[in-house]
Amino acid sequence: MKNKEWKMKNVNDIFFNKKLALIHYSLFISLLFLSSCKIYSFTGTTLSKDLKTITIQNFVMNTAGGPANLTLTFTEKLKEYYQRNTSLKLKPNDADLLLEGAITGYELTPVSATSGDKAALNRLTIRVEVRFFNAKNEDENFEKEFSFYQDFPQEQTLAQVEGSLVPKIIDQLVLNIFNDTAAQW
Repeated sequence: MKNKEWKMKNVNDIFFNKKLALIHYSLFISLLFLSSCKIYSFTGTTLSKDLKTITIQNFVMNTAGGPANLTLTFTEKLKEYYQRNTSLKLKPNDADLLLEGAITGYELTPVSATSGDKAALNRLTIRVEVRFFNAKNEDENFEKEFSFYQDFPQEQTLAQVEGSLVPKIIDQLVLNIFNDTAAQW
């Protein structure tokens, strides 16, 4: 009986060791893929290790309409996102990376017409022109327009929904800008 128990224990040890070896092998292969080509992090950034600082200039308003604090809110959300998701330090000027730009559109347009020539939905769109400069790699510099929108029912006025829609739009714009500058998706 003892011999049978010993054989069973030995078989379980071998199975456990094979399973452990397979897990180690899988982790090794995963790390190998992550370390090839570019520098990846768990926040999704591909920033070079020699990039230490970023300057985010206050965005300006180049359009009519929108809340009075739109540019300030947008700029602060952008700064906060970079601080939270990278190791870059904010610097007032002469940084490794520079982001600047303007809000160029704050538009309300009707979409999805009904039979009575009334809009079933209205769309709030915010457009932002962004200039990105990388002092360490000028090939990554760009000037690009980003835009995002949210729809809302025509029964509601812009004043009723602006407080909830604008933060959602800003959050998505910040994410899109971050992806194009720090994550380069």
